Formats: sequence, structure tokens, C-alpha cells
Amino acid sequence: MGAARLETAAVDELEKVLIRQAGSTVHYPKGHVIFAAGDLADRVYLIESGWVKIYRLSADGRRVTVGSIRSPGEMMGLAETLWGGERTCFAGAINNVTMVIIRKNKFEELMGAHPFLAIKVAKLLGARMREAEGIIHEMVSWQAPGRLALTLLKMGERCGVETKSGIKIGLQLTHEELANMVGASRQTVTSLLNTFKHENSIAYEGREINIVNPDKLARWIM
Repeated sequence: MGAARLETAAVDELEKVLIRQAGSTVHYPKGHVIFAAGDLADRVYLIESGWVKIYRLSADGRRVTVGSIRSPGEMMGLAETLWGGERTCFAGAINNVTMVIIRKNKFEELMGAHPFLAIKVAKLLGARMREAEGIIHEMVSWQAPGRLALTLLKMGERCGVETKSGIKIGLQLTHEELANMVGASRQTVTSLLNTFKHENSIAYEGREINIVNPDKLARWIM
């Protein structure tokens, strides 16, 4: 479904080395706000470990996830930093996160000295644009069951581990966080997850979701 997109988004080892040399490594605990709307967009981030969600606040204060969750090996904060001005989104650590932070001027110098890195950034921004267009299409075209099913399948692809009983999503997300990702209420997501569980599309192992039958889950995408 998204192998090519994920391959484009990942930073290779040489690019990581260059970014590490030009930046500084920081650690953030679970729940920490890495940057907020209104902050000056003057740095980019390379995620070494952990997962980060990008979100905005609705008029009633609800967190609305925009874009996919950012995973290890990905960069974030690129578009706004290269464009300049202030952040329009928040970035929050889903679990403990380690990342490399590099200032805008250093990053621009790095791209000037290593054009292949600039090409990677252009490809990444293109992939993110297509991703955003896809999310808009999903929100307009599909009902909540389809959006949730697709989100679970994508998460299984990105951070899932194949086991004898299915694909275990190795990222613990609350029902509220899933609701923010699919544009539904927490109660709706809880009800849908129970439906998926009763039809044996998914199962729970502790707080982790295990996709037992991807084909059955995919039938909700319509």
C-alpha cells in the first residue's frame, strides 16, 4: 500500500550521519510538546527513536491529527522551516523520543554542500503533499468505519510486527488519539473497535491492537 512512499520518506544512513554532525541530539519524554503553533519555524528534526504526532487544535480545543504519525528515520518540521514564519501545528511525543535538531541555516548549508540531500527533501515534501491529498480524499469519501479501518492497516504496515496470530501494532494509542486521527468522536471509535473485535478482524493483546484478519478489516474501506 505504501512501501514506495515510506522508502522515499526514510533518511538513509549517510544522510543521518550528515545531519547528526550538523545538529544536536535531544531526548523528550512521552507527552512532551516538541513544538507548538505560533513557535518560530527555525529548525528541522530527525527522529532517531520513538513516534511523534502532528496535530492542530480545533475551535473547541480538541486535538485533530494532521498527516501521518512520524516514525523513526523520518524528518519533520521541514516545510514550515524552509518556508519561514511561524508553526501552524503542534508536534507531540507519543512515547519517549530521541531526535536530532538542526537549525535552519545549518540545514540549508548542508543541502547546498550535498545536493543529494536537497533532492531527498524535495521527494519527501512531494510525498507529504500526496499524503495530505489522500487524507482529504479519505475524509470526504469514506465514513468513520472505513477511515478507522484504513488507519489501522496503515499503522500495521508502518509499525506492525508479524506474529503467529496476525500483525501486532507496536504503538499504544488511546481511543481518543485514534479518534483525533480519523476525525470521529472517541465514543464512535470505541464502538467501531468493539465491532472489529467481535467480527475477529482485530484482537487486543494488553493495550496493543493485533490485526487478525487484514482482508476482513479492508472490507470496511468503502
